[in-house]
Amino acid sequence: MDIAQIRELIELMEEKDLANLELGNHDNYVHLTRHVATQTVALPQMSASASISPTAPTPKTPSGKVETSPMVGVFYSAPSPNDPPFVKVGQKVEAGDQLGIIEAMKIMNPLEATQSGIIEEILVSNAEVVQFGQPVIRYKA
Repeated sequence: MDIAQIRELIELMEEKDLANLELGNHDNYVHLTRHVATQTVALPQMSASASISPTAPTPKTPSGKVETSPMVGVFYSAPSPNDPPFVKVGQKVEAGDQLGIIEAMKIMNPLEATQSGIIEEILVSNAEVVQFGQPVIRYKA
């Protein structure tokens, strides 16, 4: 695969708003990841007459600013089992600081802070499988 073909794939990713693209065969393999800024979506307010059934559990959605997983993989809070975690609750981080690692297809991908703040809660456990867009870290509001 030459650079022109890779550029075409990048343009396709941008055109179709794809975050990840993998192609391969026996001779060639390419994995492209595009870092896309997460967006906050405002949900409509429920009216006073609307009610929630007491038997239906409501999922716990973190409030405040969160870092989400950019891909499906396994979250690791430290570089290795014997090392201290990258971040702890109460720690101040700057944009670009490493928060953890997400392993996808035997590749270790750094999870970096997209904003500065103080860690209020780590929402996933070490070695837990995370989904694309799943909240991982919550900052103090």
